Amino acid sequence: MIRAGIIGATGYTGYELVKLLHSHPFVELLFTTSESSAGLRLNQLYPAAPALELIAADQAPFEDVDVVFLCLPHGVAAPTAVAALEAGARVIDLSADFRIADEETYTSWYKTEHPAPALLQEAVYGLTEFAREQLPGARLVANPGCYPTSVLLALQPLLQANIPAGTIIADSKSGVSGAGRAPKQHTHFVEVSGNFSPYSIGRVHRHLPEMEQGFRFWNDAPPKLIFSPHLLPVPRGILSTIYVPLAEEWSEDELRSLYSIYDDEPFVRLLPAGELATLAHVNYTNQCVIGLTLAGNTLVLTSAIDNLVKGAAGQAVQNMNVVLGIEETAGLLSGPAPEFAMQQMDVA
Repeated sequence: MIRAGIIGATGYTGYELVKLLHSHPFVELLFTTSESSAGLRLNQLYPAAPALELIAADQAPFEDVDVVFLCLPHGVAAPTAVAALEAGARVIDLSADFRIADEETYTSWYKTEHPAPALLQEAVYGLTEFAREQLPGARLVANPGCYPTSVLLALQPLLQANIPAGTIIADSKSGVSGAGRAPKQHTHFVEVSGNFSPYSIGRVHRHLPEMEQGFRFWNDAPPKLIFSPHLLPVPRGILSTIYVPLAEEWSEDELRSLYSIYDDEPFVRLLPAGELATLAHVNYTNQCVIGLTLAGNTLVLTSAIDNLVKGAAGQAVQNMNVVLGIEETAGLLSGPAPEFAMQQMDVA
């Protein structure tokens, strides 16, 4: 049995992890932490949650667990990762602290010195479908961001084959849970309901350097990227519509054949010709679904994930499974969630 702990269990991502790990057939969840709610039980905050005691992070018994999940802000996660690693636990970090391998790039985008630069080269960037060979036995995994997961999985086959012929545009929309649980005016119900708004347009959003780094995994001279995120007035899910210019005439069948690299993947699915990805394909699952539409010399990709599952907690569990050598799909839902299960998961 794998012994696990969660640092920061009361945010949306942390609670999603609790649900996944609590029902995981090979995991015992030993502790959950919260700075603002220490001393309470988790089900006092989320009525459908198990009655787990919340403790302060400085009381977490890292030495008693095999793996620690960090659901913390950037800059705070890295020192906690150091403490957990020194205690002998493996770490799966859901913050941005170890996603960017280059220290100067991290400092430039996050406006702070990196708290643990010596670990940057050790951290495995945990886009599982790309990093599967690097993950077994890894001490530190940097769980990808939600937007990058939707964009990189859709583009990997094209970048590997050097297909894009110019600037790629990724027009992405996220449900409001992507902004976190802490109250902010722009995510209040009255602000969001009936509205649909872009934000961080241009070279501003912190997921941009992560995606550009990912491009270089598969292409030595990658195309430029324009990334345009939007706030969608729904609780969860990400839909990215990605426009890829093509240098020559390609048939849709030829382009679709490139995606055969995903044929045996349990959590990535290429949709049939003529079908477009939607949030309904993926919400409450660990799936990424991809649709292809050829419009002249432009390939239009639609890529959908659940931002809290494949974009965060689910991918973290998927990475844990591979790191620790158990069935990759254990504890994860790959197909559409039954309506009853969806209702149970969202009682809170």
